[in-house]
Amino acid sequence: MPTSPSNQPRRTLLLTGASRGIGHATVKRFSAAGWRVITCSRHPFPENCPWDAGPEDHIQVDLSDEANTVEAIAEIKRRLERGELHALVNNAAISPKADGGKRLGSLDTNIGTWQRVFAVNFFAPIMLARGLVDQLKAANGAVVNVTSIAGSRVHPFAGAAYATSKAALASLTREMASDFGRLGIRVNAIAPGEIDTSILSPGTEKIVEQIPMQRLGTPDEVAKIIYVLCTETSSYVNGAEIHINGGQHV
Repeated sequence: MPTSPSNQPRRTLLLTGASRGIGHATVKRFSAAGWRVITCSRHPFPENCPWDAGPEDHIQVDLSDEANTVEAIAEIKRRLERGELHALVNNAAISPKADGGKRLGSLDTNIGTWQRVFAVNFFAPIMLARGLVDQLKAANGAVVNVTSIAGSRVHPFAGAAYATSKAALASLTREMASDFGRLGIRVNAIAPGEIDTSILSPGTEKIVEQIPMQRLGTPDEVAKIIYVLCTETSSYVNGAEIHINGGQHV
């Protein structure tokens, strides 16, 4: 059985949305600490994967498809060593745009788009956590839901479906913390602000002017907080939503 540098059985993280940005940085952060990272995404395993993993640690799944998500949960259970999952990070999210990359507001987002956004951003996290609750319980594991600054204030770029799904996910985090906490599973959220990733919209520089720290955050600055929330450093933190935005929300 693979072990960590301390000769203890490796801890395992399940991460959705690992291919870029915050997810990519999170894989690197946990891998560097000796964790096994199982990734989930719509895409097949990339041949040029920059971290120490293989196809056996990647599951291709369409989180907008309920049946496919159920199948993925069964596959994840088969791959877990000793039936233990030490951390689940629900990072995958979609934020559809209108033509030309424009924001989709509450008046012009069709119901099909709204439902697809909620399927990925809201329903998939609770499906995964509930589906893997026994494995999380066996490891006294932790869940981290990735919400957003857009969940608590109208954002110039994030659409209405994305924003409301993240607000719902923040509320779900509190509900899960109450329910899962009684099983020894901590559930918290992080709410990133403007992070320097490939999905930033034109005009972000104007938002940076309003941030007290006068800069974008980095994916690794987010990944470090995710890591803390999945380890003993945060052993009595449950039901929190940590804002990682340089003071943008104050």
